[in-house]
Amino acid sequence: MFRTISPLGVPITVLVAAWWLLSRVPSFTPAHQDLLGLAPYLLTGAGLLLSIHFRRGRICLLLILSVIGYYLMNEYLAVGGGATPRACLVNSALAILLPFNLLLVVLMREKGICGSAGRMRLVFMGAQLLLLWVTLHEESQTLWLQLTQPLLNLPLQRYLAIPQPSLLLLAVGTLLAFIRSLTRQSPIDGGLFGVGAAFFALLNWPSIPNVIPLFTAAADMILVLAVIQESHNMAFRDDLTGLPSRRALNEQLPALGGRYAIAMLDVDHFKRFNDTYGHDVGDQVLKMVAGRMLHVSGGGRPFRYGGEEFTVLFSGKGVKDAAPHLERLRRTIAEYRMSLRGDDRPKDDMAGQGRRANSRTSREVSVTVSIGVAESSPNLNTPDDVIRAADQALYKAKHGGRNQVCLSGRR
Repeated sequence: MFRTISPLGVPITVLVAAWWLLSRVPSFTPAHQDLLGLAPYLLTGAGLLLSIHFRRGRICLLLILSVIGYYLMNEYLAVGGGATPRACLVNSALAILLPFNLLLVVLMREKGICGSAGRMRLVFMGAQLLLLWVTLHEESQTLWLQLTQPLLNLPLQRYLAIPQPSLLLLAVGTLLAFIRSLTRQSPIDGGLFGVGAAFFALLNWPSIPNVIPLFTAAADMILVLAVIQESHNMAFRDDLTGLPSRRALNEQLPALGGRYAIAMLDVDHFKRFNDTYGHDVGDQVLKMVAGRMLHVSGGGRPFRYGGEEFTVLFSGKGVKDAAPHLERLRRTIAEYRMSLRGDDRPKDDMAGQGRRANSRTSREVSVTVSIGVAESSPNLNTPDDVIRAADQALYKAKHGGRNQVCLSGRR
């Protein structure tokens, strides 16, 4: 459960912090209040540098829109200046541009910044901003007022300042980002959900003191942290299985302490699966095994070691302590019946599950794993020594008939 909602943890925390600070900003010193006013610009600069470095074109577009929106809102919609014709124009224009572009970014695939698709998106964003500049220069409100006209007569709308079309665009974009953050486990999608919530606060309460700088800064910070999280996952998480990678394992090994056990797990006859069913089925097998390993009991931490090999760390435990949990994991994997993805089955997992549930002719296979486990001891005083001993125990499990757990130093 925690892993499912983890992409939403950072954006929700930042939004709650922004709301908590809202009533406390007046007690800040003048220097701190000035810093709050600069925070969106500073965060945007940091976010743009990260986005360019990691080729996150979608985040780059939102940051540009956010900082321009902040400048205009700060200039025209701050307390005491929201009743002028230009303020009404800016309010209506941003009420369309912010939700519309958020929805586009949610629907877009990442294409980077410097490629042709990235350049076209920047041009499209520039065209929107040019239109905003022209209408602001001419003080022409007609277009934006037409775009923000109510669609339905809803009683609830009287309690909201945000126009109905804007609310609809924002709701669709935010909901899609929420769903994708849960299904894809993507910090970027979780960040887009948080930005949608921040945009709602900006558009619905722009005249409340400090809402504009606080929630613009919150949106920018969410995007910056999402890029950092996504980049960390790319470096330390295996893309196929979602498990921590071997690099993450190597980071954990020095911190294991004096007593620990390490298990090496290998999928039995994996090459045969690849040769018989193809590499797509092989990928399904690895993802299935990883999914079961995520629920290993006894405090075990799973990692993908490489290929069809996996690792489980048990900090503070010996082989006798770890063995029952590994045996339960082995049995869970062996008992799992996996429906093979047919040629006509959608690549999307959720759609594929729906197709599988309605199909009575889908092929099913089962796989088994062999496990070797070793513990730290005076003779095995480094994690590398323990891993080698676990590998030797795994080798014995393979040659002893597979589908079993073999403890190092025991026959």
